[in-house]
This record gives sequence, structure tokens and C-alpha cells, in this order.
Amino acid sequence: MNAPWKAGGTSHSARDTFAAFLCDDASLDVLRPLSAEMGWPPERCVKGGLRNAIQTLSVSSSPSILMVDLSESGDPLSEINHLAEVCEPGTVVIAVGQVNDVRLYRELLTSGIHDYLLKPLVASHVRETLQHAQAVFAAPRNQDPSAAHAHVSTAVIGTRGGVGASTIATAMAWLFASDHQLPTALFDLDIHFGTGALALDLEPGRGLTDAIENPSRIDGLFLERAMIKAADNLSILSAEAPISAPLMTDGSAFIQLEEEFRQSFEMTVVDLPRSMLVNFPHVLADVNVIVLVTELTLAGARDCIRILSWLRANAGHALVLVVANKVYSGLSEIGRADFEASIERKINYVVPFDAKAAIHAAKLGQTFTEANKASKATAVLRELAQAVRANASDSTAPVEVPEAKSLLGLIDFKSLLARKDKAAGR
Repeated sequence: MNAPWKAGGTSHSARDTFAAFLCDDASLDVLRPLSAEMGWPPERCVKGGLRNAIQTLSVSSSPSILMVDLSESGDPLSEINHLAEVCEPGTVVIAVGQVNDVRLYRELLTSGIHDYLLKPLVASHVRETLQHAQAVFAAPRNQDPSAAHAHVSTAVIGTRGGVGASTIATAMAWLFASDHQLPTALFDLDIHFGTGALALDLEPGRGLTDAIENPSRIDGLFLERAMIKAADNLSILSAEAPISAPLMTDGSAFIQLEEEFRQSFEMTVVDLPRSMLVNFPHVLADVNVIVLVTELTLAGARDCIRILSWLRANAGHALVLVVANKVYSGLSEIGRADFEASIERKINYVVPFDAKAAIHAAKLGQTFTEANKASKATAVLRELAQAVRANASDSTAPVEVPEAKSLLGLIDFKSLLARKDKAAGR
């Protein structure tokens, strides 16, 4: 907290790591085992609320992480300010209370509190909060803001249903969070049939549908409560809306959510169904990179050309990477060279088809890259994730698409069909 150093104050190394002042035995019963689990003395969890904490810390050094109970405090905000006067700088303070009020939560955060937990305490929530507080305290101080990574938003779009765009979106999000250790949001915009949460073996929750129904509620606190945590650095926002309920929105909720992602995460991966391009083109307004996933088929080539043309007109600011997915070795409806000639640009990445790896990931309830770290397909996806990180700043990269030509005319169907007939021995 922002408090002055006390005269003769102790250094960080001499401070206790953790102390808690809680008003009731039930909360202490939850916290003491967690304290021992974290390697902290359980006896540092004592009975007594905020006032007791102020009294104790006025005559002793403050711990690195402090948990205080506001339940018996008549004016918690005023007393939190008193606590700041007796706490040493850098102390991470977690408040506990019974009042479920957004305004109080925001005012506590503004006053310097790290987090606010509601009673009754839930062990898993407390553990997660303590781990995050420990990471915050251990983080280097006074970092140069210019050294921080800029937020990167990536949209993954499939040219056809079933090409594996969702698989690639979840795989990339997991790689950003695990390999690159970047706070990452996975935003699944397939409102009715999204598989992002399913691939992570999670329930999607109601967060996204609530945001669509009430865009005015969207803020940092809403996002924190609406998103489902999949891993230390990975959270997902998705839905499984009833198929009897049509999508009734002007898309403003999507824009507000993306803005909150920029404030809270370093990476955003948007799993964007191609139909959303038609109805909500503004979703791509601030996207840095677009990963266009296709299959090496006639239909894939046609739709790849159409979408690339649309992107040039509507998202020229973004870097576009074309990915051919689920490619059989030596066997495809259109060869790579013919496909590239048709779309008049290079395919950036080719992901080999690996049915066993896909089945393995589904059985484990993990992303493809997490479940198959040594597969050839994962190696390509890892290169793709690295390229997104490396090239995101190159927002002026041109989208190579054909101009002033018939879209279907770009594909020499007669030649392609003749080659297929020859290969079949006709």
C-alpha cells in the first residue's frame, strides 16, 4: 500500500511473509490450512479484524502479504486509510468482508487494496488470491513502462466449418499463456456452438450471454467475474446459448469486451466465426493479427479468396497469416502450389493432419498443443504463435489479395479436375 516508511523500518528480507486478522472461526478454519500449504506459519492467522490489525502493525513490522477482515468495521474505507499509515510500502493487502457491493469493491481497489473476498470464504478462491498476491509482491519493482509488452489481439477465422479454426485458436491461447507466460484471454464468439470451453474441459458459464444482454454492465469487475480461469495465465469467455434464442445484439458488447481485454491482458485470441464478419465487421477494428485457417479444397480456395478480399477492404490495418490445416501428406484435393496460385499469395503455415493427436487431446480435455507437445503439428503451431508475437507490431503488412478479377475465375477448375482424374487413373 502507499504508506510512508516507518522510522527504523525493517527490510523486505526481515518481514514476515504473511499475516491475517479475521473476525470469525469459520474463516480461520479455511485460511490456516491454506497458510500451512503455502509454507507460512498458521499461527500468523489470528482472530481480530481491521482495528486489531492497525493496533498490531503500529508497533511491529507489516508482513509482505496481509489479509484483514472488514466485517466489524463501521467505516472500512476510513480505517483502510489508517491501515496504510502503519503498513510498509509494497505490502499486498487482501480484504475480507460480508458486503457484496460493486462501489465498495472499486473504492477499496482505488485505496490500494489488492483484492476483496466475500464471506463465507471458499478455499479454492482464497488459494488463488494468495498465489496471485505472492506473485505481485515478488514482481520486480520500478520497471520501465516502455519495456512492457503491448497488447496483441489475434482473430482466428475459418474459411469453412470444420477446418479446425477453433482448435488452432485454443492451441495458440494456451501457447501464449504457457510457453510465453503472458496473461491471455480466449474470446469464443461462436455464441451457440462454440467449443473453446469444451476443448479446455470447462463449463462456459453465463458471462458472455450476460454481457450481450446488458452491455452497460461491462467493466473490469464484470470481466473478472464472468471469465472462467483455465490456467495460471489463461482465461476464457464463451457461451452455450440455447439454439432457440437468436443472437439479438448490435455488437457493442463485443467491442466493450475487447476494450476490457486490452486493459487486463497482454494477449487476446478471438475465435471468430466467419458469419460474424458479415454481421459485425467492427469486431476486427482493433485486431492486430488475423489467422485465416483453410483446407486445401476447391471450396476452401474459393472462400479463402473471398475472405482475403473482404479483409483488404475492411481490416487493412491487420497482419494476415494464412494457415492450411489438417493437411494429409501427399494427398489433398488441391496441391499447395495450385492453392497458392489461386489465392495469389503464399500459405504461411501448413499444419499436418494428426488424427491420433486430436483424439488424445479430446480424451484428456486439453488443448491440442498441451496434450501433444512433441507432435509435428504442435511444432508448426508453436512457430505460428511465435510469429504472431514477433510480427504483431507490423500492422502495415499488406494483405495480398487479387484485385479486379472474378473470384472463381482465379481457380483453374478444368486444370485441377483434369489432374484429379489423372491421379485417379481415369
